[in-house]
Amino acid sequence: SVFSLTTSIGTVMMAIPWTAAAGAILVNIGLKGTLACGLTKATIYAAHGDIKSAFITLGTTIMTATTAAMGAGGAAKSALGTATASLNVINSAAKVGASVRQVQGKDAGMLLSSISAITGAAAAVTGGIQNFSEVGNTAGTLAKTAKIGEKLSFRRFEKVVKEDNQEFGEYIHIGGKIAVLTVVDGASAEVAKDVAMHAAAMRPKYVSKEDVPAEEVEHEKSILKEQAMAEGKPAEIAEKIVIGRVNKYFKEICLLEQPFVKDGDVSVATYVKNNGGTVSKMIRFEVGEGIEKREENFAEEVMKQQQATK
Repeated sequence: SVFSLTTSIGTVMMAIPWTAAAGAILVNIGLKGTLACGLTKATIYAAHGDIKSAFITLGTTIMTATTAAMGAGGAAKSALGTATASLNVINSAAKVGASVRQVQGKDAGMLLSSISAITGAAAAVTGGIQNFSEVGNTAGTLAKTAKIGEKLSFRRFEKVVKEDNQEFGEYIHIGGKIAVLTVVDGASAEVAKDVAMHAAAMRPKYVSKEDVPAEEVEHEKSILKEQAMAEGKPAEIAEKIVIGRVNKYFKEICLLEQPFVKDGDVSVATYVKNNGGTVSKMIRFEVGEGIEKREENFAEEVMKQQQATK
């Protein structure tokens, strides 16, 4: 088909460094077209009661697109970042399965076969992306290491998958020194990005109060109670003061409790709720956080060296 030809041409172009970017676009178009055509055919079959043909078409389409995506991933080893084409197979495969299941779900055996095919396809593509990313990352890292003379490696990462009713919000600040990814349910991508920008600025550690470990809360309460008692407050008054200060502490570390940076009169939770959604996840990375820095006393270091020479 036209879309298969588009995918094939794109795959060849991706193997050539100076045409890799354009090739990735063609592969993307080809894969989306292949999946869209397969979904249309499967839906038509299902609408006419031919459930067997619907699911055969579905499975064939997904596996064809998966094979093409794997080939594109192999061709793109010299062009880091083009794995987006393969990722579309996973997202589209899930949507294809959901759509067909909505059209006709009477045949449990066929339904299970369809789900199994989708799961297998998604797993295959995920493995391909991981392998491709590892190869690309290794090559790029070695080149940069040779150039600057410092060892480079990934210290942390997270893989996030969203549902159809969810939106990603991403924000990168100060040239990549701070990166935030949020996932919202029921709200728009714009709202999700607003929340990500807020998280970049206000540095919350958790999404909600419920996410804060109990031991951390108890530790903070004990410190606050000691402070209140040191101020000469009676025990019963100190307890009330602790409650108020703990709530203030939550506003400092919990995303949903914080006053929204664009409108201080409402919390982040209220802002998202007013836009029809809720926040389900937040990931915030900042360069250098979590790395302990060794502090040395220069005078003591000199004394040690002198003693070592005696």
